[in-house]
Amino acid sequence: MKKEIIQFTDFTFKYRTQKRPTLKNINLTIYEGEKVLIVGPSGSGKSTLVHCINGLIPNSYEGEIEGSVLIGDKNPAKAGIFGISQVVGTVMQDTDSQFIGLTVGEDIAFAMENDCVPQDNMKDTVKKCASLVGVDSLLEHAPSALSGGQKQRVAIAGIMTNDADILLFDEPLANLDPATGKYAIELIDEIHHTTNKTIVIIEHRLEDVLHRPVDRIVVIGDGTILADTTPDELLSLSTLKENGIREPLYIAAIKYAGAIIKPNDHPSDIHSINLQYNKDKVKSWYQSIEKTEPAMDTEELLSIQNLTFSYEEEEPVLSDISFSIQKGEMISIVGRNGAGKTTLSKLICGFIRPKAGTITYKGVDMAGESIAQRAEKIGLVMQNPNQMISKPMIFDEVALGLRTRGYEESAVKEKVEHALTVCGLYPFRNWPISALSFGQKKRVTIASILVLEPEILILDEPTAGQDFKHYTEIMKFLEGLNKELGITIIMITHDMHLMLEYTNHTIVISAGTLLANDRPAKILTTPKIVEEANLKVTSLYYLAEACQITDTTGFAESFIQYDRKVNQ
Repeated sequence: MKKEIIQFTDFTFKYRTQKRPTLKNINLTIYEGEKVLIVGPSGSGKSTLVHCINGLIPNSYEGEIEGSVLIGDKNPAKAGIFGISQVVGTVMQDTDSQFIGLTVGEDIAFAMENDCVPQDNMKDTVKKCASLVGVDSLLEHAPSALSGGQKQRVAIAGIMTNDADILLFDEPLANLDPATGKYAIELIDEIHHTTNKTIVIIEHRLEDVLHRPVDRIVVIGDGTILADTTPDELLSLSTLKENGIREPLYIAAIKYAGAIIKPNDHPSDIHSINLQYNKDKVKSWYQSIEKTEPAMDTEELLSIQNLTFSYEEEEPVLSDISFSIQKGEMISIVGRNGAGKTTLSKLICGFIRPKAGTITYKGVDMAGESIAQRAEKIGLVMQNPNQMISKPMIFDEVALGLRTRGYEESAVKEKVEHALTVCGLYPFRNWPISALSFGQKKRVTIASILVLEPEILILDEPTAGQDFKHYTEIMKFLEGLNKELGITIIMITHDMHLMLEYTNHTIVISAGTLLANDRPAKILTTPKIVEEANLKVTSLYYLAEACQITDTTGFAESFIQYDRKVNQ
């Protein structure tokens, strides 16, 4: 019989600054060698549960505790953070905040240096751990120079040096492109099999985590455990949808078809799911969906022709990129980390200048325009709102661009209040920004751009780190800006769901070149393009194939139309 390694018994926790408990009567046991996925909407208590497992509660975050928690036979309150760190290794969502050393080798060795491990032993352990995660050739590199996937591997190597029994991964896919995220899940699975360590994963992207098997899924909602069962059992229930957690797309499609999913159909794996009794239902449902073609404006707004750029003379970042954007489109720009997507947005905004090629707006070359002149037409919203915000108060932040341009204060007030109303922030106009959530801060940054009345809005990873509820809220909001105000929206994203559901046109950048310029569903049902660009084939493609539906692109597009209609 397996030994209990994490045990919560009638556990309740209330932060010192809050009136109500964040976790309520938690009873959860995780056994040695298990691989457990924890899911739940934002505010459900997932992060608090993580802090209880790695010892930050009660050692860094104070509060009232009822019941008990044991982590590897240790009471976190008595063992302290150092004691629990010997049992639990944590890979955080933001790996940059986890790096200490100037080189990869130094960073992996950091914990051992604190423990005064002899240098020869330290070097051997660093090489062994680096080799295990595939970064042994990067030991002399600076962590800041690595890609998102490489940074994550270095972080994993660092926590493995002290041979912790529990490895805790907090949203490991948040900042990775789809293929790198797939590799990360494969790497975690490989570590699980080769070391038999206990693995705990906290992640919004359920379908992506299930690329490799997990033993159990624990669903958290409003501070309580709503489900603790196998993936196959959970996917046959309605628990996920009822609690605002996205089901895998292929599961949603099967359920829309009126089919009943049973645990013994093995629904957790799209490649081995038993569709014997459901195949015909899926085909009939697909054939019954009325297909509609979205109306498109034919006015060309932005044209990129033969664009080439390099930061260093011999290493082009973008080579001969050409495409055009129509007025009123919602466009996604996708590709692997480092493909040149963000560089492309900087060129459009005028932050950097191309080596060759042209960018024209309504037929006029913008080469002679300053950044300020381009900002009248094109607004850029960065991924992290904290990097854009410079004022302590919401009103002043949104007003900043207008005041810089010399607008009268009466006009500033009118325009700012209108932008805040559009963004759903008018009731908070006199609030300090520090009182807002991450999603609300994102809306402040959008309002600060909208107030300048641009025709094009570029957003870098607009839904990164958002759960399904907040993802849907921000995308419905952006969709409203697009339809009601006629703003053309360009989104740089790693989120294949966003690309498929909300955009009508996708630009694929790979190794600095234009790989594809097509409908999102066409791209995500073309394995060759997906592989080259580090994307991920949609599970709807595999479901269509399994149901002998030849038009896989049409099936994916029909699903999206149906899903949007049902969830309006």
